[in-house]
Amino acid sequence: MERMKTREIKIGDSAIGGENPILIQSMTNTKTHDVKSTVEQILKLEKAGCDIIRCAVPDEKAAKAIAEIKKEIHIPLVADIHFDYRLAISAMENGADKIRINPGNIGGSDRIKAVVDLAKEKNIPIRVGVNSGSLEKELVEKYGGVTAEGLVESALDKVRIIEDLGYENLVISIKSSDVMMCVKAHELISKLTDYPLHVGITEAGTLRSGTIKSAAGLAMILSQGIGDTIRVSLTGDPCEEIYTAKKILKTLGLRKGGIEVVSCPTCGRTQIDLISLANRVEQMVEDIPLDDVKVAVMGCVVNGPGEAKEADIGIAGGIGEGLLIKHGQVVKKLPEEELLEALRFELLNWGK
Repeated sequence: MERMKTREIKIGDSAIGGENPILIQSMTNTKTHDVKSTVEQILKLEKAGCDIIRCAVPDEKAAKAIAEIKKEIHIPLVADIHFDYRLAISAMENGADKIRINPGNIGGSDRIKAVVDLAKEKNIPIRVGVNSGSLEKELVEKYGGVTAEGLVESALDKVRIIEDLGYENLVISIKSSDVMMCVKAHELISKLTDYPLHVGITEAGTLRSGTIKSAAGLAMILSQGIGDTIRVSLTGDPCEEIYTAKKILKTLGLRKGGIEVVSCPTCGRTQIDLISLANRVEQMVEDIPLDDVKVAVMGCVVNGPGEAKEADIGIAGGIGEGLLIKHGQVVKKLPEEELLEALRFELLNWGK
């Protein structure tokens, strides 16, 4: 799909917008001032495939911790600021690669100017964030409620505040937990600005419901070529956000690489523990460095070989045994307990 052209913005050693790929973000849920725990979580997120990490900065201890955290991680760090402009300044002084603020809640124009002046001096991008839950009262009244139009007007008002101070190193984020409102807001704003857009469905929910809402919303937005960086917001382990985001991008053809696992639904013919086997295969392939290989996990030997023809390699279960299938051809029959290791051996020796 053709992506909308936006301006390129540098975030540390990475970049979004322009011709750059869509980057995946997450946010730590540790106490940022706890450097050890925060670094441990970020390193796990890096391994999962996180491209940019955001940390809450609720106090000065958190702002100062950024300097220590940055020494141990390998991806850009975004400082998330609310209310106190001094924390934005401290975060930048301690090495934040980007800051996330809402100019409407950090004080008067002099305070906003102080933040923008330092960002300009250090060439640190500012993410202007607007959420439907905090839309200004006057815009709610103007549009008769919280609407996509109100979200867009609020975001562009904030952008103009910073532009009027002579700074345009900006990323825009407009989020709502209402999927259709969020989609419409992105459709509207993409026609009015060329700033990069950080896309996500905010407060999406738990792993199951949040994944569904995020997949539905992000698919509708990204499939129109809108979006330069994404976050899947889930109540749970942040690594799950990364796995889900990667799957969404791959499904839409917006990210290549890695091993794709496909598996059939269980049915009355299934003679092996297919659910457990499919989950173990998915976990196993995470650490195997292959690109664009499709693995099929099938539940029976009746349709398994045929269904696996579109995959590069696969396994199909029978009664206590199964078939190893490669490029649509049966390679060997194995006891059920040996299927996983045989598949792993083939993948580790792929192309040899």
